[in-house]
Amino acid sequence: MNFKRRAVAAAAVLAVAGAGLATVQATAEATQPASHPARGRPEACPDLTVSKGWYGENKARLQRMIDTYGHCGPQRHKGGARPVATFDWDNTVIKNDIGDATMFWLLRNGKIRTPERGDWHTTSRYLTDPAAKALAKACPATGTTLPTHRNTACADEILSVYSEATTTAGKHAFDGFDRRRMEPQYAWLAQLTRGWTTRQVKRFAAAARRENLAAPVGAEQRVGTERVTGWVRYYDQQRDLIRTLKKAGFDVHIVSASPEPVAEVWADAVGIDARHTLGIRNITAHGRQTAHLKGCGTVRDGDDSMITYIDGKRCWINKEILGVHGAAAQKVQPADRRQVFAAGDSDTDVSFLRDATGLRLVLNRNKNELMCRAYENGDGRWLVNPMFIEPKGKKADPYPCATTGYTRGDGTPAPVRRTDGSVIPDQRDTVYGESAPSSAP
Repeated sequence: MNFKRRAVAAAAVLAVAGAGLATVQATAEATQPASHPARGRPEACPDLTVSKGWYGENKARLQRMIDTYGHCGPQRHKGGARPVATFDWDNTVIKNDIGDATMFWLLRNGKIRTPERGDWHTTSRYLTDPAAKALAKACPATGTTLPTHRNTACADEILSVYSEATTTAGKHAFDGFDRRRMEPQYAWLAQLTRGWTTRQVKRFAAAARRENLAAPVGAEQRVGTERVTGWVRYYDQQRDLIRTLKKAGFDVHIVSASPEPVAEVWADAVGIDARHTLGIRNITAHGRQTAHLKGCGTVRDGDDSMITYIDGKRCWINKEILGVHGAAAQKVQPADRRQVFAAGDSDTDVSFLRDATGLRLVLNRNKNELMCRAYENGDGRWLVNPMFIEPKGKKADPYPCATTGYTRGDGTPAPVRRTDGSVIPDQRDTVYGESAPSSAP
């Protein structure tokens, strides 16, 4: 199988950016106040300390942003509000994926509950009939939990539906959802925690975390009959950036498309507490997770049609971090009511990255829409950096911005457009890396 977000080890050796991007970035620098001790910058202002892995002027530009909007800067705490910074989690703050790590652990340890009435449709409103039938056949309901640690056929079927969105026979597993606010594979992990308490889910996530941090870089593990990624690492550069932002007075949040209890377990190690961690939220009943999800904006609790994914991330950030409620949470807010900084790595992050008013950090994973917007860099506020561990090499073909780089809600491709409706031309990949030995856990 080609598992989503799969990785092997390496660290970034950075490449040379194209002249066009460098020119736009240099122009943008003129709009931000300089930051230098000789020009009166207080020595107490927090500094980024990790230099390795940052491309070009990215570290310097991040430092200038921190000096501008943090407690030392001329734009600090306007109206008493702290500047907000929002980070995606998987492959943005860490290498690899905590949702994957948790799902693999659940399957290896037999911790997925048998569906209600043995009907797999109860686990996701978007599950297709062929998928429900394949799961029922591979995973007969013989007890409270499914013996996926012994029944490899059952483990393989669940793994295929989760990782590939297909059955092991190649049938589509999910259908009928809005691709701009829902990814049913991600949601399915949260829904498969049905029956466990939040504390138990956190315990499972903590066990998976210990295993993945202890495993050697590049390690694999067996789930069912398949070999899957078995390691995770925190990025030293992002730990340092989060620490510095917090010291400068920023209100720093994690916004993940993994289950919220899982994200909370991992985020704690970079100093982000549960109140500052957003993820997929289950509705609970009698203290236990259900297979239904909390809603946002016009989406009601239990409708299960919007998670922290693309436009859904915007909605949840507006609602839970910026205090915007109701239908307005789904809309772009005025500049003074948005996050100053955002960081992400995938098309799943594109909406909340676009909302950031100061800088937007993108780790290059060759995702079409995100890289189209980042490389076009119309307002000069996009920073592109290779991944800090196992950076992608140069993409041979230009990103198809002018034709198919955007995915509509119904799944059909379209051109990537600017806010004014004009089409972004195809963009070449200019910020990339080559494999090198990775950092320690």
